Amino acid sequence: MRFEDLARRYAADLYRFAFWLVRDRGQAEDIVQEALLRGWRAYPRLRAQAAAKSWLFSIVRNEYLRAVEASSRQPEYLAEIEVPDERAADPNLEMREALLSLPASYAEPLALQVLGGFSCAEIAAMIGSTEGATMTRLTRARQALKRLIAPQSAKERKGGRS
Repeated sequence: MRFEDLARRYAADLYRFAFWLVRDRGQAEDIVQEALLRGWRAYPRLRAQAAAKSWLFSIVRNEYLRAVEASSRQPEYLAEIEVPDERAADPNLEMREALLSLPASYAEPLALQVLGGFSCAEIAAMIGSTEGATMTRLTRARQALKRLIAPQSAKERKGGRS
């Protein structure tokens, strides 16, 4: 497969992941563009075509980390990242707020699983962790989301019964 075909196949997924990381359309586009340029340069050395998707996602993640490092501000929580104003019209605001409040160490593996469709083993390889630690992070991320969303939903249900 040619690199151009690979880029076309995964461009939308790569952009969604980059946007999820930075919450800014322009930055997400820049990150994907840089990632694809790096990917294009390194493509001749890619040995396993079956790993191309995770390879590209890893490049996007690395580009994001470079951008954060370049701004000399590495956020501990994704909530520290500036979110564009247009999100106020989003019907999933409650979930987005909950996701943004998660520590990056929990939110990143969850994004890779949900947005990228990667397995625990693939995520572990991408973030430089063990599979067991990745599974723990995913479980804790889901538990934290339940705690953040469930109390609000319970209040809404009680308020509706009055």
